[in-house]
Amino acid sequence: MINLNLFAISDLHLSFNSEKPMDIFGKKWINHFNTIMENWLKLISDNDVVLICGDTSWAMNMKEVISDLNWIDNLPGKKIIIRGNHDFWWSSISKLNSIYENIKFIQNNYIPFKNYAICGSRGFNIDILDSQDKESHLKILEREKIRMNLSLSSAKKDGYEKIIYMSHYPPFSINNSSLNKNIFMDVLNEYDVEIVVYGHIHSNFEKFYDREINYTKYYLTSCDYLNFIPLRIL
Repeated sequence: MINLNLFAISDLHLSFNSEKPMDIFGKKWINHFNTIMENWLKLISDNDVVLICGDTSWAMNMKEVISDLNWIDNLPGKKIIIRGNHDFWWSSISKLNSIYENIKFIQNNYIPFKNYAICGSRGFNIDILDSQDKESHLKILEREKIRMNLSLSSAKKDGYEKIIYMSHYPPFSINNSSLNKNIFMDVLNEYDVEIVVYGHIHSNFEKFYDREINYTKYYLTSCDYLNFIPLRIL
């Protein structure tokens, strides 16, 4: 029996077809894609699955992103990708899922893995809701809640009891003393999600340590937080 392992990483911020060097964010980002590839090749086989939690590429459209997605496709394993706040290249989910055999994209859907369903959506930054743009932010929040429910409910409808959830943004609030009081956490609790992986965070890592809230395990997978080493989840 083939032993499938599940890994996660996010915020690759690739830019093979555009001038967007990441080393302006620090020395650790110099040729970061080579570091990711070296670590990926050491850890991951063709039988494994890697969750990529958004901000995959700086590309602005499908023409620009193809070189970045091809780079990911050439790495071992099957990949599952959700949208991040910088993924402006994102197209219709049917179009995206027709391009590659070993890369699948999640939006309002789920992907099976063993006896788990992999669900996901971009999410939203809970901690900026008190800003001047609160009304527009609440609209985005509601849209993301709908997408979240569509993904999770489709898995439940098909009989999946064990769920892993991918979010680009942290689904909890760091500035709120009660971490689990928001609509995203309510939905995760409603569906008894077992594991949540998320990205987006590139600083204040001490606030985003791996944790368990209401029996759900949460893992930050931003590639700089992981020192560009994919994190094994299962």
